[in-house]
Amino acid sequence: MRLRGIVWPLLGGFWAAAAVESSESNTSDDSNSSGDFFRDLESVNVVATPRLALSSSLFRGMSFRVDNTQELNETERSILSLSNVKKLWPVQITPRPNDQVIWVADSQTVPLDLSRKRQAPVENAFSPHVMTQVDRLRAEGYTGKGIKIAVIDTGVDYTHPALGGCFGPGCLISHGADLVGDAYNGQNEPVPDGDPMETCPNSFHGTHVTGIIAAQENPFGFTGAAPDTSIGAYKVFGCTGGVANDVLIAAFARAVEDGNDIITASLGSTNGWSDNPTAVALQRIVEAGVTVTVAAGNEGTNGMFFASSGASGKGVTAVGSVVADVDTVIGYHSTFETETSGEEDFGWLEGIPAFGNISLPLYATSNSTSTPDDACNPLPSDTPDLSEYIVLVRRANCSESQQARNIVERGGKYMVVYSGGVNLLNPWVGDVSEMLACASVTAAQGAEWVELLNEGEQVTLHMTEQASAQRAVLNQANTLNGGLVHSTSTWGPTWELDMKPDVVTVGAGVLSTYPLAMGGYAVQSGTSMSTPLAAAIYALIAQARGTTDPTELRRVLSSTAKRIVWAPDPSAGLASVAQQGAGFSQAYDAAFVKTLLSVSSIAFNDTDHLLNSTQFSIENLGTEDMSYDIGHVPAVSLYTFNTQSQQPSRYPNPVADGHAELSFSSTRVSVPAGGSIKITVMPNPPSTLDAIRLPVYSGFITINGTQSDGGAGRNESLSVPYLGVTGSMFSTPIFDRSLFAMYNLSQLIQTSIPNGTFYIPHPDSDAPANPLVGFPFMQLRTRLGTREFRLELVAADGPSQVVGSPAGFPRQFSTRSVNSHHFVGRLSDGSVVPEGRYYFRAQALKVFGDPSDPDAWESESFDTFNLVYTNNPEK
Repeated sequence: MRLRGIVWPLLGGFWAAAAVESSESNTSDDSNSSGDFFRDLESVNVVATPRLALSSSLFRGMSFRVDNTQELNETERSILSLSNVKKLWPVQITPRPNDQVIWVADSQTVPLDLSRKRQAPVENAFSPHVMTQVDRLRAEGYTGKGIKIAVIDTGVDYTHPALGGCFGPGCLISHGADLVGDAYNGQNEPVPDGDPMETCPNSFHGTHVTGIIAAQENPFGFTGAAPDTSIGAYKVFGCTGGVANDVLIAAFARAVEDGNDIITASLGSTNGWSDNPTAVALQRIVEAGVTVTVAAGNEGTNGMFFASSGASGKGVTAVGSVVADVDTVIGYHSTFETETSGEEDFGWLEGIPAFGNISLPLYATSNSTSTPDDACNPLPSDTPDLSEYIVLVRRANCSESQQARNIVERGGKYMVVYSGGVNLLNPWVGDVSEMLACASVTAAQGAEWVELLNEGEQVTLHMTEQASAQRAVLNQANTLNGGLVHSTSTWGPTWELDMKPDVVTVGAGVLSTYPLAMGGYAVQSGTSMSTPLAAAIYALIAQARGTTDPTELRRVLSSTAKRIVWAPDPSAGLASVAQQGAGFSQAYDAAFVKTLLSVSSIAFNDTDHLLNSTQFSIENLGTEDMSYDIGHVPAVSLYTFNTQSQQPSRYPNPVADGHAELSFSSTRVSVPAGGSIKITVMPNPPSTLDAIRLPVYSGFITINGTQSDGGAGRNESLSVPYLGVTGSMFSTPIFDRSLFAMYNLSQLIQTSIPNGTFYIPHPDSDAPANPLVGFPFMQLRTRLGTREFRLELVAADGPSQVVGSPAGFPRQFSTRSVNSHHFVGRLSDGSVVPEGRYYFRAQALKVFGDPSDPDAWESESFDTFNLVYTNNPEK
């Protein structure tokens, strides 16, 4: 049996609050401490192979492999019995980032100015920067200069001209390393080197993330939000697979030792526990004065309670994703001309069939841009022969194929669809054989052409064959869901009911750099995009406020965030704090706010642990005396579980009709310049909701400040998000009995095998073992997370006796999920189970449960079965 673990020895008192040793003393003591530790392991009959030294000025630890002859739980007890071991964790794998690639450019892509006078106004400023007020800070000269940001990712194409074109001192990518090597897959040993170049085929994530922070001037007219920061690139992924959490922790430690002020990591795995090893390491880093932003995740469709590993850390800024209010796509470049204006550029998206090189005048089937059924019905009898036109139609409430058939009836062969104010799409009319080509353009472009035609102008399109056309960037206002939280943005809270995510920024539909070999520029969506933007915003705020203190930066960003409505039904009110955190980051407001709140959020917990009252302070950093009105705005309350099956609901969760009421020690206070005052908050959670379904209530405490003398020079609107649960996390069943069964997958019709017999090859025999056929296969679904999940084999004959655990158990820091396991007759200590009669027992530690308390464990047993070996070498 091979156990992999991370051990944090209590060396130099790291786990005590006081003694954080210098890096010099760490270095001098590391070899001796490590040697002592491994000798101590041998004294308790544990033989381990060192893996990574995880020692830094902030923490001391190591990871290792164990070749062991003991059962797994006994091995853990042996290790934890050592006086210099504080905590033992398993090494777990974080998968590669998985964000949506929307559009990719190539070396021939050219930018187009679509803000001509005849079109509806299009902002020239970069949409993510306008939405987050980055443009306002940039206009005042704030660029992040003097701030160092570490990017923990897949590496970076530093040869890209928009990323400085070089690596090393004096370059934009000034420092960093490859910590793993291209052959690393998360399971094998890392082979580091000093070059973080992103070279793997189909590896692009780190280059896109880095450009969001610090891209320089480029042909597309955007820059990174903080282009004068110094970037450290730390490559933690190989060409395939994921990354082990010991490597991640080593990367975070290296970033701290290299003097970075901010660390950003657009990665993670579903977890939701603040004491998982990655979260704990990041918490320590924040406590030492380094700001950390981590992607909340892209699992929003799974509903609430799905927070990610590193993002769950206390003090870590978990970042969710908002949809950009301007859709950016990469299409193709052509021109059109009129007798009055001459030749001008336009961009288009390819359709099926695709255009070739053709120049024809334009004909619009409607002189109105608001016709909802444009060309959905047969065209009027006075329509001219359309065979020598390119026909312009609005995207309508019928299919493009239906529009094409009506155009073909009038001789048309070529068709261009304009979007009508919703998302720009690639049209498909491949089922209309007479239609030779189609394409689409933006709503603004279509409106311009309709206006020109209405004025009597002849508009001629010069279409270019797609294979030889230059690529072009197109922008279109997103009137559908721009400015709202994206449906894929992961929800909190954590299992301890801390607020996650902390804030949201623009993450859906973001243009940034891409490896040169893959096109140079691309549009992607995900919290991987919103997270580096938050890191860059922190850099700008730090420059403006003159501090890199993560506590102050997090509090000002939280208190000034803009509240967002609930996307599925804006009339229902504000989106849950479990989805939007404090709200939409507003960089300029955070940079210059002069009121500092002592908290960034409040967790009222569940009914069992209700925080009956709490305090926060209002500090007036300005030169004016201020008066503050204290109030409360609820957000939509939502049920965790659906009505019928009591299983976790997927997005959008059912709305719970009720919200908390808050009372305050004062609803209006005066705070002199330089002074502060404390406010006591007392919650009254909603009492009419179905507590069995774990309703999550939330909202915002509002603090609206005005000058006490009535002057209009300073007005500040701040808020504190809060969140709580009506019901008991501890009493809520973890196991879902609707999926709790043992199968023999060779008998597909049979759903379970009560008292059945499994005939399997002996594990030590030469017979091939196919775990999908004939072996005991267990499946169970959990409704909540658990800090520890056990699966034990119990002898069924005579007194119940635990025989052992199968390989891979116990599992720590589990989230709600479907758990599966094939049993092949071998336990975690490597021993073979004798033939006999058994059953498996699953145990899960309840949320807020004490592992030493037997009542804190939920237990369920599978069906009893007989185990028989078909070729037992012992017989």
